[in-house]
Amino acid sequence: MSISMEPKPGTSDENELSQPATSAAEPFLAPDESGSAVSSTGAGVEARGSSEDSEFLQDQLHWLENVYQGDKVPQLTFRAVLVGGLLGSLMSISNLYTSLKLGWAFGVAITACVLSFVIWNSIRSVFRGVTPMSILENNCMQSTASAAGYSTGATIGTAFGAYLLITGRHIGWEIVLPWTVITALLGVLLAVPMKRQMINREKLPFPSGIAAATTLRSLYGGAKEAIYQAYSLVIALVVGGLTGVSRQADWQWLKAANLKLQDFVPFKISFAGQEMHRFAGFGWEPGVLLMAAGMIVGMRVSLSMLIGSLILYFGFGPWLVSSHIIPDPSGILKWSLWTGTAMMVTSGLTAFAVQWKTVLRAMAAVKQGKSDQKLVALEAIEVPGKWFAIGVIPLAIAFAGLEYVAFSISVPLGLFSVVMSFFLALVACRSTGETDITPISAMGKISQLTFAVLSPANITTNLMAASATANMASSSADLLTDLKSGYLLGANARKQFLAQFAGVFFGTASIVPAWYLMVPDKAALEKFNPPSTNMYKAVAEALSKGIESVPETARWGILIGGLLGIALALIDHFYPKARRFTPSAMGLGLSWVMVFSNCFAFFVGAAIASTWTRINAKNGDMYIIPVASGAIAGESLACALIAISAALSAIIK
Repeated sequence: MSISMEPKPGTSDENELSQPATSAAEPFLAPDESGSAVSSTGAGVEARGSSEDSEFLQDQLHWLENVYQGDKVPQLTFRAVLVGGLLGSLMSISNLYTSLKLGWAFGVAITACVLSFVIWNSIRSVFRGVTPMSILENNCMQSTASAAGYSTGATIGTAFGAYLLITGRHIGWEIVLPWTVITALLGVLLAVPMKRQMINREKLPFPSGIAAATTLRSLYGGAKEAIYQAYSLVIALVVGGLTGVSRQADWQWLKAANLKLQDFVPFKISFAGQEMHRFAGFGWEPGVLLMAAGMIVGMRVSLSMLIGSLILYFGFGPWLVSSHIIPDPSGILKWSLWTGTAMMVTSGLTAFAVQWKTVLRAMAAVKQGKSDQKLVALEAIEVPGKWFAIGVIPLAIAFAGLEYVAFSISVPLGLFSVVMSFFLALVACRSTGETDITPISAMGKISQLTFAVLSPANITTNLMAASATANMASSSADLLTDLKSGYLLGANARKQFLAQFAGVFFGTASIVPAWYLMVPDKAALEKFNPPSTNMYKAVAEALSKGIESVPETARWGILIGGLLGIALALIDHFYPKARRFTPSAMGLGLSWVMVFSNCFAFFVGAAIASTWTRINAKNGDMYIIPVASGAIAGESLACALIAISAALSAIIK
């Protein structure tokens, strides 16, 4: 089946931020009369190495000259870190609550941007002497809040919760606290070598990063075009907020408004003896967050997700039930998760492997033309590779020691878990960059499967390995999302890195005590009926019997999904023109990890953006990103505020 994968205005890098003057769109590089490329400043750049490297260098020089403003306005300030840390601390509690209640953690970057802007301007209205926070200060605040609110919570409610369900007792805070800090910091450091490749060179979308940057542009913009975009963003934000309230609030009349797809489509037809409405997740609930993400991600990935989900729900799902491989439709994702995860992992690792030379060049300092002040300035902006080594080595040793002392996990296995987490974090970051979905749970399952072979029948080792991978992967993807915003706004990556580093400590200080207050015992956790925690528990108990406990058909699925992921990654690299006719490996993989309703929402959003640009390309270029950004901000803000209220109520009680 051929799949159209033409880039749509508003979803490609060329239209990431439709802003005048300081636009972060793809830099224009015109050839001079001799045919060699020159930067926008008119300074010729001598080709060194491959033409690809030369183009990349010119691209970066153009960014430095036309977009970068990290030395012109305040960025890493005490007030930005403090406000971001406090906001992120509250949101870490909200994400703990939503991860327990819904099995989903919401990104907090956009929410933090909007809240910070409103709060700071409210403070200025009271205290006249307070200066406004610059756009890069707000972006720096975003990084701190994201690290505090998102990077620290991926492991506590899932792996540690599963341990509580299995053993009936909590792991002590003296273990949980350093575990959370170390894994989150390792995740921040693991993102360092990925930044130049995924953001500077490949320009992966990171939709939430684009949305956050667009939100800030609209909030701070004074141009006529920016004002129109800001209005559209605010309207979409209100719509998204109302949608978030309808999805989260416990109001019966709003619950009645939640429409199901089968209420409008006559899916009473049987497929292999199974009525489709019985399958978990085959429905439609009113929500704009995922549709907005689809508008930014674009048609290739979104269509791949829809097609993969249809194949699962209309083909493999009914066959699995009718063949008695799974007992009922509710188990479909527990089976398909293995295939989808294998596809994402192999495609991500293959993409890394075939580009290892360019990845190493992207990680390394620019050695050519060291006397060129612009090249020196570029290196002063990026996070040095030596920071990666200086940070990872002692933290990895400390983490292996903590695993040994707390859970009797051997030091070699502990160090291996860190190495493995790096590669799985790479996969998670690429998925986030392409689809805005960080498959934390899927990456955790790979760790559980691996350690079921390395340390069979050991539930504790199985859970803690998954915990480490989940937290490192989420922390890495979160940092790259924020660095995407900073790159578009012209921020200094080193300063953002330091802000993210500081945010980890704010988040840990709030989420660890909140965990014990919200979940004092096993009974309290069971009242949540936590979906992700239950899945971790089920997989750990199943794999305690060895890899043989995974159904044979699922093992075949792992093999086939893995090979397909490799093939698609190779096609993307060696035959880029064929991308017009091949699906996205990440999109297909996610379609077998997520429920149909989520995949369908992505496709609806992409279809809206595609139709919009076909009808009026100029109008679409101007409004698609602001509208999508506002919808994401509105729904995530509403969900976060409701979750914060519920979490604080639970703590008070």
